[in-house]
Amino acid sequence: MKRTLQKTIFVVTVVVLLGWIVLRRPASHPPNATLSPTPDFSLTDLSTRHNFNLSDYRGKVVVLDFWATWCDPCKEEIPHFIEMQSKYAGEGLQVLGISMDDDEKPVRAFQQQFKMNYPVAIGNPQLASQYGGILGLPITFLIDRQGRISARHVGATNKAVFETEIQKLLAQPK
Repeated sequence: MKRTLQKTIFVVTVVVLLGWIVLRRPASHPPNATLSPTPDFSLTDLSTRHNFNLSDYRGKVVVLDFWATWCDPCKEEIPHFIEMQSKYAGEGLQVLGISMDDDEKPVRAFQQQFKMNYPVAIGNPQLASQYGGILGLPITFLIDRQGRISARHVGATNKAVFETEIQKLLAQPK
């Protein structure tokens, strides 16, 4: 009987602890009521060598992808972003890739190999800190037409999730 009581207490404790952990975990999709403004930045597109600001894309839905050439989950997601850029550009989508590599040479090679059809720039620690610190890759932010972060995805995310969220943001008025 004492053994059964100990097991019951142990199981209840584990369940309560797991429930607490799940409830405390940050949501990857903040509710629309708490959309936060997006920090602006200025970087250089590696393909064109022209500077761009995030604010240049106000009025568009932006996929802001922090990635690196050595990141396998990033390599899985990038073909989806290329496809979505082609598919939804006419409706107002703009994908922006921010590589967290230290050197632009491998990024340029990667960009050519994958035929990336959107601006790619090299990020820096200051930019990473503006977005809450980029401690793991990929991290992707979806930004609405008003320049507010509507979702944050940490780690590889299913293409269908991105596509659903992008379609919802594109359907919103400008």
